[in-house]
Amino acid sequence: MTFDRLVCANCAAPVSEGRCPVCRANRERMQQQEGPFGGLSPATLIGLLVVLIAAMALLAHQSA
Repeated sequence: MTFDRLVCANCAAPVSEGRCPVCRANRERMQQQEGPFGGLSPATLIGLLVVLIAAMALLAHQSA
């Protein structure tokens, strides 16, 4: 989940705006956890996984 859709329970503002110390701390924590695939949507990750599996199946079929 991305922090741009989260609402802070402390100030009721979007976490991405960082209005209060709680928002800023959570925004910073979530940005550190994103990693290389953090910005991709779940649908994109599933699509990439399907393409990878299809490519592996094609390679296995050609070598047999």
